[in-house]
Amino acid sequence: MDNKIKVFENKQVRTVWDAEKEDWYFSVVDIVAVLTDKDYDSARKYWKVLKGRLKAEGSELVSFCYQLKMRAYDGKMRETDCLDTKGVLRLVQSIPFPKAEPFKVWLAQVGSERLDEIADPEKAILRGADFYRAKGYPEGWINQRLQTIEMRKELTDEWKERGVKEGKEYAILTDEMTRAWSGMSVREYKDLKGLKKENLRDNMTNIELVLNMLAEVTTTAISKQEKPETFEENKKVAKRGGKVAKNAKQDIEDQLGRTVISPLNATNKPALEIKTDDKV
Repeated sequence: MDNKIKVFENKQVRTVWDAEKEDWYFSVVDIVAVLTDKDYDSARKYWKVLKGRLKAEGSELVSFCYQLKMRAYDGKMRETDCLDTKGVLRLVQSIPFPKAEPFKVWLAQVGSERLDEIADPEKAILRGADFYRAKGYPEGWINQRLQTIEMRKELTDEWKERGVKEGKEYAILTDEMTRAWSGMSVREYKDLKGLKKENLRDNMTNIELVLNMLAEVTTTAISKQEKPETFEENKKVAKRGGKVAKNAKQDIEDQLGRTVISPLNATNKPALEIKTDDKV
């Protein structure tokens, strides 16, 4: 994720760009400060009271909040209540703030890049490449990663078409597929790489990315052909797609004489671009 500062009427709004989901996340306290004309401390207290009231009312808005690390005003990275673009619009629409309309216009301008990308997907690809390049990833790895993002979207679009629910069910199917090709659940794979909340694919070697992509594209193809109707049927398809990648993994390991499942993570980004004569 890429932290950025946006400005609305001379007030700073901390944002995070999620390259995987292709969406902005906004600091709720900063938004409240803008809409209520309060300073940061007053806005923080206001949000605390408002959040409690919304939670008591059973508002879905609170459940849409994410805890993401942002640079606080003391310079330290801290967990911060954030909303994605849709969540921000819900906040603005739910509560009558005097600056709601101009803020909506500003929010639309911030999101205009995303609209441009919908019209011209190449812009999204280029921006994704710039994001990973700025983080220090090698070019070969970046090319593989961008392809995996595209394949993942095709898979989730297919799951959506099959009636799979986003969130928990996506995670279960991903787990089944990952276990089928790697021998580990997503959580076990993250543990191997020393990860907590970090994105697993951002910490895979280029070989791991290719195998994961093979599992996803195969699962997508099988699903499109067979059109599974139940969640259990989708689980079986995910396992079959993962098994194809498992067979490819075994062939690669037979050729290299070693495992391709690696404990490497993005703390050593150049090493993620493994060559055939590299040691893991």
